[in-house]
Amino acid sequence: MNTIFSVLFYLKRAKVNGKGFMPIFQRITINGKRLDNSTGIYLDPSKWSVDKGKMIGNSVETRLINEQLNTLKFKINAVRNSLVDSGQGLTVDNFKSKYFGQQERERTLIPIFQDHNNRIEALLGQEYAPGTLERYKTSLKHTQDFLEWKYNINDVELDKIDHAFICDYEFYLRSVRKCANNSAIKYIKNFKKIVKQCMANGWITNDPFANYKSKVKEVERVFLTEQEINKIVNKKFVSDRLSIVRDLFLFSCFTGLAYIDLKNLTTQHISKGIDGEQWIFTHRQKTESASKIPLLPTPQEIINKYKSHPQCEIQNKLLPVPSNQKMNAYLKEIADVCEINKDLTFHIARHTFATTVTLTNGVPIESVSKMLGHKSLKTTQHYAKVLDKKVSEDMNILRMKFQKNTEEQAKKAE
Repeated sequence: MNTIFSVLFYLKRAKVNGKGFMPIFQRITINGKRLDNSTGIYLDPSKWSVDKGKMIGNSVETRLINEQLNTLKFKINAVRNSLVDSGQGLTVDNFKSKYFGQQERERTLIPIFQDHNNRIEALLGQEYAPGTLERYKTSLKHTQDFLEWKYNINDVELDKIDHAFICDYEFYLRSVRKCANNSAIKYIKNFKKIVKQCMANGWITNDPFANYKSKVKEVERVFLTEQEINKIVNKKFVSDRLSIVRDLFLFSCFTGLAYIDLKNLTTQHISKGIDGEQWIFTHRQKTESASKIPLLPTPQEIINKYKSHPQCEIQNKLLPVPSNQKMNAYLKEIADVCEINKDLTFHIARHTFATTVTLTNGVPIESVSKMLGHKSLKTTQHYAKVLDKKVSEDMNILRMKFQKNTEEQAKKAE
């Protein structure tokens, strides 16, 4: 008797996630009996062809996912052929036993990690920034190097990843790679994301991170004082390149914009705010959160200064921003010339906005958080902790209040 065998890929519409994406399921039918199983792949249902049983379009994401589906189909057919050739016959039970047993043996870490990175690359500019991809690429490389260093292997089965594996990996990052505490923890956090995905798919049953604990150390954020800002403002530079970088740095000191967000600014990002004054309306590339910043006089003057700059007109940008590498190199020169004994980088401007320009001058932390585009007030509170001057001023107000009350009570007693 001929065996009726078919393979179908379809979307499980009842399993839609928070982003509106649906999982692709595979259905294997043997003599009318079905075997359904998730592929672990989620996608936008508008990109799926029901008739063809695959993604439509020519994007990198489409090619990657369709290749994965073809690989799964090849494996399914290989198991079917193996059972038929062995004379065992083909039933749902023996197919299930051989296929899923084989699948579990084939589940290893590195291909899953690489697939994760491939998906990030396919969604660059949509859901992920280039920096995110680079971080995960570095994490994958560290993981591969660790496997070679510790076990002399280039891959590992998922069931071998346990608490001891995590601890050894952290030790490797700290000792061999010489990672600082926070860097080591970030790489472990990236690795944890891959493990969590494996657990969600049922490929790992026990959580290797269950008893693992780590703590990020709070880093002291460097910022400029009001006197140091004034040194930079009042310095006359002979070189145009230093003058431009000085102006861009000051622009960030008075707006709080990170380098990439400053570089992406166009005239379309400047418009009237709720108060009728000029504001910057943008989104942080790092977190995609909204950032709305009223323009103070200094950044407004800088915008006017470079309105007709050739680079701005050619590139359709608000300001003539050089590469981050050049910017930081020139800032070192500026620090030397201005006699500022700090390792000046462009990101210090953002810290300066949060501390010296806003919080120190009484701007509420909630407003600062909004302008910085922070998703959590907890992130902004890190800046408030370093403001001894603000603490001193606030306590002086309280001290004067108590002193006044004491004097009033003394007068009444007389």
